[in-house]
Amino acid sequence: MAIDIVKQSSKFIKPATPTPPNLRHFRIGFIDEFAPSANVSVVLFFSINGDRNPKFIAQLGESLQTTLIRFYPLAGRYAAETRTIDCNDQGAEFMHAKVNIKLEAFLDSEVNVKLVDKFLPREIGESGLITDPILAIQVTTFECGGVALGVSISHKIADASTLSTFLNEWAVINREEKRIELTGSCRFNAASLFPSRGVPALDLGFSRSIRDDDMQSKYVTKKLSFSESEISNLKEKAMLINGRNGTPQWSKVQLVSAIILKSFICVDRAIRDDPRDTILIHPINLREKTASLIPKDSCGNLWGILATECGVVEATEALADLLRDSIKNTISNYLKVSHDDEGEQTMVLNSILNVGQIPQTANVIWMSSWCKFPFYEVDFGFGKPIWANPGGMPVKNSACLMDGVGGDGVEAYVCMEPKDVPYFEESLEIKVCVG
Repeated sequence: MAIDIVKQSSKFIKPATPTPPNLRHFRIGFIDEFAPSANVSVVLFFSINGDRNPKFIAQLGESLQTTLIRFYPLAGRYAAETRTIDCNDQGAEFMHAKVNIKLEAFLDSEVNVKLVDKFLPREIGESGLITDPILAIQVTTFECGGVALGVSISHKIADASTLSTFLNEWAVINREEKRIELTGSCRFNAASLFPSRGVPALDLGFSRSIRDDDMQSKYVTKKLSFSESEISNLKEKAMLINGRNGTPQWSKVQLVSAIILKSFICVDRAIRDDPRDTILIHPINLREKTASLIPKDSCGNLWGILATECGVVEATEALADLLRDSIKNTISNYLKVSHDDEGEQTMVLNSILNVGQIPQTANVIWMSSWCKFPFYEVDFGFGKPIWANPGGMPVKNSACLMDGVGGDGVEAYVCMEPKDVPYFEESLEIKVCVG
């Protein structure tokens, strides 16, 4: 499918009221410092007819001004030398574009996953200059109706939960007939919970060029779709095969993760003569998982790293059990300590630093879950998204899980080298929608 996206306008949106001078310099926390030099992005597709409300784009810009009062660091610029956000109100980049196809045609296309990145704003923060915006937004209108809202935030100050929180609050403000008054402190509290420790940043396996043209051509992203009924059937099938009583206590994320992990292990077995250990690396969202609970709408990077050693296990059910127990034990440890306790800060720091100790000979798989983040609840006043996609971030042997369309089931976006695709699909052993 050939699509042509033409930019109509571009401007910088500043907070509706200036950020006070005492908030000018915002220091990031140590988890922020370890965040990859990339962006956290999502594209939300809406079935509204933009032609019927030509002013809706201007309204989005106006409501963004109000939203940036509370999220003022997003209107600043990152200073790498001092590891601070200069909250100078230079603004978030806001673009409007048009595409020469209908939304229905795009969604029905088998190659839509490959084209989603075209609806994202330009790569922000790529040059590392103080002039780079932290937040960039692209609103793309389709022929005969439909809108794609692409949002990118620098990972140095945001994670997927932050992105979801920002979008939902912006949406609430946009759909209110009367502008609500924003009060309270800045939502970005990761630095106060996990302050900088001056530890040199660790390369977690993501390079600055992960989204350049070379990397885009080097890897492919496949979408696997699991409906709620398919997930239930898989659980029942596993119970029967293993002679278990009752339903296996796996979450949908744990089960789908195990299926994907098994396929990656099988790929490794197929292309190598000697079996090697596999290690799954996945972030753990710290919100609401500590003794003194971190609010779920807290912003910034608030995650630890969980490395699960899978050895040479290949059975899906065994891998699901392993992931369940690994996650359960880790969360149990976090719940024993407070986020303002030195013990938890050390626990989180060590979980990140330990990534650097993983042997280079290991088969490392990266897995992140955006499930339960309410992207499908974002409502700007013209309905909720009919599809949410995380956008491409090519990292070899990785997967990003999201809730399926409407919030049900799971959609998994799996990245690998093209030569590995046949082995991966063959090893799935189950019928799922592969795009």
